Amino acid sequence: MDKNVTLFDLADALGISTGTVHRALHDHPGVSAATKARVLQMAQTLGYRPNLAARFLSSKRNLSISVNTLKGTTSFWEEVRAGIAEEAKSLLLEKVELQYRTYPGLGDGEEEAFEAGLKAQVDGIIIFPTDTGRLRPWIQQASDLRIPVVCVATDASGTKRLAVVSIDALASGALAADLMGRILRGQGKLAVTLSCRAISEHADKYNAFTDTMRSYYPQLQVVDPVEDHDVESVAYEKSRRLFEQHPDLTGIYVTTEASIPVVKAARDAGILPRLTIITTDLFPALVPEIRSGAVVATIYQRPRNQGRMAFRTLHGFVAEGVSPEGPITLAPHLVMRGNLDFFLQRQSLEPDDEEKLQEVRSAPSPAPLQRFG
Repeated sequence: MDKNVTLFDLADALGISTGTVHRALHDHPGVSAATKARVLQMAQTLGYRPNLAARFLSSKRNLSISVNTLKGTTSFWEEVRAGIAEEAKSLLLEKVELQYRTYPGLGDGEEEAFEAGLKAQVDGIIIFPTDTGRLRPWIQQASDLRIPVVCVATDASGTKRLAVVSIDALASGALAADLMGRILRGQGKLAVTLSCRAISEHADKYNAFTDTMRSYYPQLQVVDPVEDHDVESVAYEKSRRLFEQHPDLTGIYVTTEASIPVVKAARDAGILPRLTIITTDLFPALVPEIRSGAVVATIYQRPRNQGRMAFRTLHGFVAEGVSPEGPITLAPHLVMRGNLDFFLQRQSLEPDDEEKLQEVRSAPSPAPLQRFG
C-alpha cells in the first residue's frame, strides 16, 4: 500500500469531492451512510493514513497562502478566488489563512504583491503571472525560502514555480477557429483580440487559432491581433478603430474577459448583425448577448475549477508532501444558446451537492434561468 495516499486520491477513486471524503472520514453531518461506508472502505483498500497535514491541524499557527490575482473587469477573477476559498473550506482546515493581494491591472502591483507575500512569510503563493521576466527573481527567492508557487490561468515558464493550473489554451484557440470557419464557410476576414501577446495563455490561443485557420480554412484572412491590456476603454476604442480599418470584417474571436466592450463597439458601428463573435468565459453581462445571438458562442475557462485545483495542488504539496507530475490542464467548455440554460443551472450548484447534480444530469429539459449566479 502507498503510504502517501491522500484525500485527493480517495476522492478521485470514488468520483466525489475532497470535502465529502473529509466529512465521511471524520463523521461530520451531511454525508449519507452509504457514502460514508464507501469512503471508509476505499480508505482501507488504498491504505490511507493521515500524515503531514496533521502538523497544521495540531499547530498553533495558520497555514497561510497568498493569493495574488487581478481585480479583473468581469467575474472571472472573483470566480477564481471563490474556487480557492471553497477548496480551503471543503477540506475543513480551519487554520488556513488566505491572504488576498489583488492588483488593478496587468503588471500593476504584481511584484509588490509577491514581495508582500514573502515578507508575510506565507507557506505558499498562488499567482497569475503577467510578466515572467520581472517575476523570475521573485519566484527564485520564494524557491530559496522553500515557499512553493502555483500559477493559475497562465504559466511562468522557465521559473522554479511548483505547478501551473490552466485551461487548455491551444484547445480553446483551435476550437474557436474551427467553429468560426464552419459558420463562415471558409470565407471572410477575421480578427482576434487579446490582452498581451507576452502572456503565454493569450499567445497560445492566438497561435492555435491562426494555425487552425491556415490548416483547414486557408481562404479566411486573419488580420493583426488587437491587444487591449485588459482595459475595457482600450478594448472599445481599439475595436472601433479595427472596424473602421476593416469594414469587411466578418468575424472576431475575443480571447479574454473583455468581450462586452467589443460587442458594444460592433453595435455602435452598426455591424453587429453581420459579425460572427466568439468570446471567452461566461458572466452575467454576456448571457443576454448569447441569448440574443449577438455572440454565437463562448469558450468557458472554468475559473472556479482553476481556483480549486490551484489551492488543491498547493495544499497537497505543503501539507501532504505530494508533488504534481506536470501541468494541470482543464478542458474548456463550449457554451452556445442551445445549452446555455442547462450550463448555467449546472454552474449554480454547490460542488458537493451530489443529489442536485444527479437531478440535473437526469433532467430532460432544465427550466430557463433569469440570471447567472
